Amino acid sequence: MTGLVEVLVNGLSAGAVYALIALGFVIIYKATEVVSFAHPSLLLAGGYVIAEFHDELGFWPAVVAGVAATALLAALVEVLVLRRVRSGVHGTLSIVTIGVDIVLTVELARRIGTRVLPLGDPWGDAVVRFGGVTVAQARLAAIAVAVAAIAAFLLAFKFTSWGVAMRATAERRETAALMGVRLGRVSAGAWAVAGVFAALAAVFLCAFPTPGLDRATSFAALKALPAAVIGGVDSTTGALVGGLLIGITEAAVVGYQNEWGLLGHGFADVAPYLLMVLVLLWRPAGLLGTREVARV
Repeated sequence: MTGLVEVLVNGLSAGAVYALIALGFVIIYKATEVVSFAHPSLLLAGGYVIAEFHDELGFWPAVVAGVAATALLAALVEVLVLRRVRSGVHGTLSIVTIGVDIVLTVELARRIGTRVLPLGDPWGDAVVRFGGVTVAQARLAAIAVAVAAIAAFLLAFKFTSWGVAMRATAERRETAALMGVRLGRVSAGAWAVAGVFAALAAVFLCAFPTPGLDRATSFAALKALPAAVIGGVDSTTGALVGGLLIGITEAAVVGYQNEWGLLGHGFADVAPYLLMVLVLLWRPAGLLGTREVARV
């Protein structure tokens, strides 16, 4: 039972981080109908800024700087690159985001080199023990921060003018534009919010038991894509559900793979994508995604 509780807590903490990244995918898709593949580089950029400045500024000011820098970078990608692409085909724009991700990731990897950069988080390797369960403080902090960030976004999405504009844009872009909604501002704002979530996720992806930020950290963002697809790429609630499912699945495989010898080591890297395939076979739009109805 103790092992099961630890697996669940670790899964929830990882799932909360994946949900942050997955929500970025969903926000951009709802605002622009484009699936963004630039998230790995945004996550790496946020973590890199925090790692470089935490000694000079302190951890929390460095987090603020990293979040702000990543939000600005994401908004600039939308304004300076995607908005200039003349093709209105969403698939073409998604391919452009792949190119943006490659350019940014290569440059950041060049700067990081072979180093492993600590982010200077205050939790270190401290753990919390209750009963026979031992959980890293960083894991609990990941859950708390992710819940607070997602709750703040959902409240803003529902009650602010920006949220109303985004919901109107997601419903019908042309009608929203005719009603005075500035689609460019909505798109840039969506990219900026996605950048904020990517930077926050980087903090906890690089916290204990991970040694720090390295060139491979960006690959973790790719696990959030199945989370967004599982929940439904047009559902904000689905991003949360998908992230938690991916986190728990991954933690369960890691925790019990020695007992399930048939799976072998490394199966945890495959499990999120296998789960995505199984869900899509059952519900092609995702668990909470909107099914498109075509009249014949």
